[in-house]
Amino acid sequence: MPEPRLFALPRWARLPLALGAGVAMGSAAAPWDMWYLAFVGLVGAFWLFQVAPRGVQAAGTGWMVGLGYFGFSMGWIVEPFMVDAAETGWMAPFGLFGLAGGLALFWALAFWGAAQVPRRGVAALVLAWTAAELARGYVLTGFPWGLVGYMWLPVSPVQWVSVVGPYGLTFFTFSAAALLGVAIPCRVIGAPRALPAILGATVLLVLFGGGTALTPPLQDLDGRPIVRLLQPNAPQHLKWRRDMVPVYYQRQMDFTAARPEGAPAPDLIVWPETALPMLLHQAGDALGTLSQLAGDAQVVVGLQREDEGRWYNTLALMGPGGQLKHVYDKHHLVPFGEYMPAKALFSRLNIAGLAARAEGGYTSGSGPELLDLGALGRALPLICYEAVFPQDVRDAPARPEMLLQITNDAWFGDYSGPYQHLAQARIRAIEQGLPMLRAANTGVSAVIDGAGRILEELPLNEAGYLDARLPPPMRVTAYSRHGDLPVLVMLFLLTGLLLRALRRERAEKSVDRDSSRA
Repeated sequence: MPEPRLFALPRWARLPLALGAGVAMGSAAAPWDMWYLAFVGLVGAFWLFQVAPRGVQAAGTGWMVGLGYFGFSMGWIVEPFMVDAAETGWMAPFGLFGLAGGLALFWALAFWGAAQVPRRGVAALVLAWTAAELARGYVLTGFPWGLVGYMWLPVSPVQWVSVVGPYGLTFFTFSAAALLGVAIPCRVIGAPRALPAILGATVLLVLFGGGTALTPPLQDLDGRPIVRLLQPNAPQHLKWRRDMVPVYYQRQMDFTAARPEGAPAPDLIVWPETALPMLLHQAGDALGTLSQLAGDAQVVVGLQREDEGRWYNTLALMGPGGQLKHVYDKHHLVPFGEYMPAKALFSRLNIAGLAARAEGGYTSGSGPELLDLGALGRALPLICYEAVFPQDVRDAPARPEMLLQITNDAWFGDYSGPYQHLAQARIRAIEQGLPMLRAANTGVSAVIDGAGRILEELPLNEAGYLDARLPPPMRVTAYSRHGDLPVLVMLFLLTGLLLRALRRERAEKSVDRDSSRA
């Protein structure tokens, strides 16, 4: 019987296939939600790693997978540049390629490192790729948008984030895909390997079955407080235009004052990010009027404030009677959007942050804080981008009763960006077992329960307000207690075991060589 030969993938085909695998993986992102196609693409990426040469070419394979994934799923990044197309439109292609290509470097490094490990390269890739996703969430302030584990949001495996977090779910997703990728024959002659296929299917079964078991039942909301979320639907290119500012301002005042016949009055009213068109120290009259219209309800409003030349993206909480109870400043700012890294360099190039209101952009706040909403409980405020970071939510001073996000997703168009931001808000709710109140300028505003289910929502690009019952907190999750530490320990231990096995193999080979010489 002839000796099996390694499958010889033509050199010209490897990189286009890697790009295609990445695009397939990106199809899991909202609004496509094609998790099944994404998983096939992930299996394909592991298969391509097996047939790719080591070294630089393996890194190229990983970079192309990343370029396809990030380039396709994050195409919304061009939208902020097109708000003022005449001024910043020329940056759009550079922004897309720079973001996708830069994030893909994390994956290229993982593929390159794993390729240095003979015989156990696929196992090494699972560890290295998970570590790369972890690094992506923390390095240079982090950007964990679209973690691979998020592909499961439409189906039950996503509930595992309440136990192992998003990086743990990503690890097990990689493990299942790697086992199935190994099972695909890489040889011209020879059958698929059964054991890896069985193990990969078992991991998938555990993900789906365990996720179903972890899904909490719907809660009884009778008698719960009423919250009102406002959605003025101010497109970004009109939001600050002088003739339109009064229109959106009055629209939100009308929504605040609305009292539908027979409906209970709200206990909490939430305006979106930067919804009040004046600085905090200039907003006394507006806040007084707002408080009168709100009646006995507390009001959360997004606006900006200035203090000694520093500008802040701010959330203010007002109690009944107009009392200013709390001021929270956004602390995790968007690079190149709300502040400019190396601002001296970019100012020479006449490049300023897209949302900057002062030279160098906004100033960062002091960190996570809790809002005391009285009988409603404590809320962890998150302004826009902060809901992307699992660690920001975990860093709350104490466990709150709810998460509260105000955001302006008008920057990100009306297709994929707002829906992906909403998806990540849902995952934060699952991780913590806490409800999420989300007020978005153009949408999607939503009330989300601790299982990540959208109970009520206002569609994208629709002006209006939403009254809904506030869900109570669910269980205290393992992830809310331990965060990413268990995943870090697991990666460390598994990497140690892998290195130990490699050393043992090398020692045995050395003994065999010495024996043959003897």
